[in-house]
Amino acid sequence: MLTMSRPEKLNAMDQTWFRQLREVMETIGNDGDVRAVVLTGEGRAFSAGGDIDMFHDLAGDVGRVRPHLRLVYDAFHAVERCAVPVIAAVNGIAFGGGTELALACDIVLAAESARFAFKEPTVGLTPGYGIVRGPEVMGRHWTRYLALTGRDIDAVRAERAGLVQEVHSDDVLLDRALSLAAEIAANPSLAVQVGKSFVNRDTGDGFNESVEATALLFGTDEHSNAVTAFRAARGDEPSSRASATE
Repeated sequence: MLTMSRPEKLNAMDQTWFRQLREVMETIGNDGDVRAVVLTGEGRAFSAGGDIDMFHDLAGDVGRVRPHLRLVYDAFHAVERCAVPVIAAVNGIAFGGGTELALACDIVLAAESARFAFKEPTVGLTPGYGIVRGPEVMGRHWTRYLALTGRDIDAVRAERAGLVQEVHSDDVLLDRALSLAAEIAANPSLAVQVGKSFVNRDTGDGFNESVEATALLFGTDEHSNAVTAFRAARGDEPSSRASATE
C-alpha cells in the first residue's frame, strides 16, 4: 500500500510531491514482486489538490508555469504508465489534483465520506489534466459540470458519473481495496499488464494544448487575486515571494 503522508496540509501536492510520485511509480513498475498497488491518503483527505502556496509562488510567471505543468502531467502519466494496476482508495477529500489523481488510477474505490471536485475554477484556473482525461472516464457532461462550477460531489454521485467503481463504509475501505488488489495480483501478471497497457494506449492526446491554455491562466489577474484572497481568508500574511516551491 502507498500512502500520501502530509496530513497537516490535507496531503496537498507541491513540486516535491509530484517528483516523488513519478519516481515511486517508476520504482514500483520495475519491481517484479509488486503485482498491484493501493494508493490512499493519511488523515481525513485523499488529497486536497495543489498546494495553494505553490500557486501563489507561480502566479504571474507563465515561463515557470509550463515546466511545472509538465511535471504535474508527467506524475499523473506515471500512474497511468505504471506496469501494475493502481487502485485509489479515496478516504476523504479529493479536490483539484486529488480528483485528477483518481482519474489517473486504474480503479477507484471511495469511502462514503469521500468528496470529489475540481476546485480550480474558484481560483481562476482549469484542471488541465482533468479536462483532458475527464471526458474519457466520466463523459463530457460530468466533466463540464465539475470543471466549470467548482462544486463537489459525494461518493455516490461520483460512482454514478463513472469516476468511482465501488463505494464502501469508511471503516472497511482499505480492507476492500487490499482485497481487490490481492484478487488482481492472483491473475497472471503478463495478462494484467497487457490489459492495462492497451486500455491506456491512447492517453496522450490533448495535453500539449492543455499545458498552454492552463499556463496562460496562471498569468491572469483573476488567478492572482483569487489566490491572494484565499490565503488571506486562511490567515496567511501577505507575501511578495516569487521563488518556486521546492
